[in-house]
Amino acid sequence: MGSILDTIVEQKRREVAHLPPRVLAAGDLRDALLEHGERRDFVGALRKPRRGSIGLIAEVKKASPSAGVICPDFDPVRIAREYEAAGASCLSVLTDEQFFQGKLEHLRDIRAAVKLPLLRKDFIIDERQILEAVEWGADAILLIVAILDDERLRRFHSLAAEAGVAALVEVHDETELERALAFNAPLIGVNNRDLKSFKVDLATTERLAARVAAEVTRRGTSALAQNPPPHFGGYAPLLVAESGIHTRADVERVQRCGARAILVGESLMKHGNIAQKAAELLGV
Repeated sequence: MGSILDTIVEQKRREVAHLPPRVLAAGDLRDALLEHGERRDFVGALRKPRRGSIGLIAEVKKASPSAGVICPDFDPVRIAREYEAAGASCLSVLTDEQFFQGKLEHLRDIRAAVKLPLLRKDFIIDERQILEAVEWGADAILLIVAILDDERLRRFHSLAAEAGVAALVEVHDETELERALAFNAPLIGVNNRDLKSFKVDLATTERLAARVAAEVTRRGTSALAQNPPPHFGGYAPLLVAESGIHTRADVERVQRCGARAILVGESLMKHGNIAQKAAELLGV
C-alpha cells in the first residue's frame, strides 16, 4: 500500500497536467518577482530573528492529513497579521487544496496584509509550480527531497537561486541530507515527521544536525558560523527544524543541536492565543 505522500504526489501530477505548457528560465521568475513589488529576503529574515534568538517560520494552515481540520474558524489574513505581531520572522502558507485545504489566493491576500517573507508550502514536482508560487506572492519555495530525483532537485534549486527565490530543501533522513549537501543547499529543513508513518521524533533534527556539523568540519569551517556568506562552502547551511515543536523545551532542544529556525504550525494554530504561544516558544 502506498503512503499518503505517494497519494499526494499522484494528485499533484494530475494538477500539474492542467498547467499551461512552457519552458521556464530564471529570467521568467525574475520578471514575475518584479510584478509583485519588492523582494523579501527569506533567509536573511531567519538569520536575524525579529524576536528571541531563533527564527520562527509560522505556518498558516487550516488542515493536514494527519490532524484533520486544525482551525475550523480559519481566516488566513487575520492569522498572518497575528503571527507578524507576535514576532514571527517569516510565514509559511499552505497552498495545497485537496489535503490541506489551502489556496494559492491565500498567498496573494497575505502578501498584501503583512511585510514578512512568505514561503509557498506545497508539493513541487514541476518548475511551472515555482513560477506559479512567485506570481501569487511567494518569496520562497519548499523542495521536498523525498519526491524529487537529483536532476529535478538540482534544476529547481538552481532556477530559484538564479532568480533570487529562496528554497527550503526538506529532508527526513541521512540519505536525503547527503543529497541536499551534495549541491550545497544553503537552507535545509529537517522534518521530524516520518512522511510514511507520520511518527514525529525530534531526535531526527539532533541526528541530522550532527551529520551537518561533521560535514562542515570536514570541509574545514566552523559549524557555528554566526554571519554566513550567501553560498555554502564556507559555513554551515541554515537548519530549520520542522514538525513536533510544541513547547519551549522543544525549541531549546533543537536549538542546542544547531537549528537556527523552527517551522511551527499546529501548536500555534491550536493554542487559541497566537501571541502567547509564540512568546512561549521564542522564550520572550
